[in-house]
Amino acid sequence: MSECRVLLVDDEDAYVETLAKRLTRRGLTVHTADRGEKALAILAEHPVDVVILDVKMPGMDGIETLTRIKKNHADVEVIMLTGHANVDAAIRGMERGAFDYLMKPAEMDDLFYKIQDAQKKRVLAGHGGA
Repeated sequence: MSECRVLLVDDEDAYVETLAKRLTRRGLTVHTADRGEKALAILAEHPVDVVILDVKMPGMDGIETLTRIKKNHADVEVIMLTGHANVDAAIRGMERGAFDYLMKPAEMDDLFYKIQDAQKKRVLAGHGGA
């Protein structure tokens, strides 16, 4: 798999920090954002292949953020992260173009393989990474 650029979007700082370190160790380039608005700003400045997006965040929630990502960066794949109470929101996200969703806290191997699958979809669609 070519280098994969990932954007983690979640308002839980400790979770994002840990996840970013673990994904970086697996060879991914990782950007982070703690809210939807910041994620959109990062996407405008940095090419990204896959966004890992929490459904529930203050301000712009994950569904609104997903809608804006897909409007402005249609080739970016988005994996939704959700707690048990928000599975319906993750399913709505799939209906709006998300690649897939995982329950929080996601197992590292499951998340990594899901990122790889999303990256392969981009490559097959002609939008490959670096």
